[in-house]
Amino acid sequence: MMVGGLANSITMISLSSSCVSYVPCKLGIDLKPVFGIRRGLVRVNPRSEIVSDRNDDVQQSSVLKTASVSALEALKVSAGDRYTKERSSVMVIGLSFHTAPVDIREKLSIPEAQLPQAISELCALNHIEEAAVLSTCNRMEIYVVALSQHRGVKEVTEWMSKVSGVSVSEISQHQFLLHNKDATKHLFEVSAGLDSLVLGEGQILAQVKHVVKISQGVPGFDRKIGGLFKHAITVGKRVRTETKISSGSVSVSSAAVELAQMKIPESSYDSVKVLVVGAGKMGKLVIKHLVAKGCTKMVVVNRTEEKVSAVREECKNVEIIYQPFSNLMSCASEADVIFTCTASETPLFLQEQVSTFPLLTSQNGNQTQRMFVDISVPRNVESSVSDLEATSVYNVDDLKEVVEANKEDRLRKAAEAQLIISEEVQEFEAWKDSLETVPTLKKLRAYAERIRSSEFEKCMAKMGDLTKKQKAAIYGLSTGIANKLLEGPMLHLRCDENEGRSLDEIVENMHALNRIFGLETEMSILEEKIRSKMEKAKN
Repeated sequence: MMVGGLANSITMISLSSSCVSYVPCKLGIDLKPVFGIRRGLVRVNPRSEIVSDRNDDVQQSSVLKTASVSALEALKVSAGDRYTKERSSVMVIGLSFHTAPVDIREKLSIPEAQLPQAISELCALNHIEEAAVLSTCNRMEIYVVALSQHRGVKEVTEWMSKVSGVSVSEISQHQFLLHNKDATKHLFEVSAGLDSLVLGEGQILAQVKHVVKISQGVPGFDRKIGGLFKHAITVGKRVRTETKISSGSVSVSSAAVELAQMKIPESSYDSVKVLVVGAGKMGKLVIKHLVAKGCTKMVVVNRTEEKVSAVREECKNVEIIYQPFSNLMSCASEADVIFTCTASETPLFLQEQVSTFPLLTSQNGNQTQRMFVDISVPRNVESSVSDLEATSVYNVDDLKEVVEANKEDRLRKAAEAQLIISEEVQEFEAWKDSLETVPTLKKLRAYAERIRSSEFEKCMAKMGDLTKKQKAAIYGLSTGIANKLLEGPMLHLRCDENEGRSLDEIVENMHALNRIFGLETEMSILEEKIRSKMEKAKN
């Protein structure tokens, strides 16, 4: 039950025992069988020692009133207690090539230009405070700081459904969910290339860096999520430096080139006409790997010639022919192997278009298939193109047979990488825990201020007429005493390397102060944030 809807929900408490089952036993009230109305009889807990006579209307009315008030107070305490003790959680909610096929992932994919808007929309949800989106060809993962785990997951999943058109039930079938330390570990593994289709691939680290670059300064990409992604970049670099996991491994682009080579006649690029569609990061890598595999001539279709010229400068002694997008279909109709790697949100090749392409024949006169290797998400080649007899289509999910090569060596390096990741997870979690002292600092100062203010007002009432100077002196005395008393506790809650306190000690001090001053029973900062968000949503 939402705290913000407390006033509107009290009528339910009188009629349904399920509504009060959330109340903890420590309140001294067992509410399981308490409030139910049946034929005029009010059933109450024996501890309350309330006896109702169905013929005594006055007594029954009094009991109902008392019961309702008790239920309201119990629910208020329960709800406040739950929100106060429920720390905000770092979560990742997503789908990857491990859990979802490409036809689902492409629907959920978020274009780079829309990432800031996605962060803003996610942070506008009632229980989401911070957010970041990692959307690549192999994954679509949303990292959030949630004020409530259960409600946060529900809101994010519904948002994913809204922006993608995929039903909540279908998303849930392919979705994975990790909290706190597990979410941290997952992102570190992703950044290190341990969760990639190609173990140790380097491109994912660049994509994590890009998330930080695009999200920097966007409201909602704040301290915890921003800190998590920046630390993930450090982990990715450290793993690659200390384990050399990327050396000898293949990227998605090189795996695509190798896959095509396995499928073409004589396994050679010497006798086939190659077309590369797109000259961005992925396209550039495809071109370089084609050159490494012995391809000496290819056509590259791109929106502008600038990027193609830059690649041409790097690949000497290779004929790279630029063609504009307006010539895409004519170039494709003449090609044997077509690599597609653009950021287009809609397919570039439809079945009705490809079906008009001339049939291909080998040097000995036999008919051969035209091959599409589509490593884009969303896909650049319509799935029904594979139904054509003279065409074969491969996408990112078909690269697994290639990446099995040299897997044993990369697994050994991955084991080494896990040791590094464990160290880094501990370090990040300790830093994140240190941030939890901030609410305690605020609550402790507010607690002291309430006492100071109250005692100051009592003093003023007893002192009678005073001059402004005298009042200011007494006020200064009260604030001075409060500040001096707070100085020690505040000092022991702050992270200061010069003081020599460990993060574990600081967190322990935080819990001790919460217990000593009863701060956990105050209106929590989390609840205040939720209330504020819900009010904004109404306006």
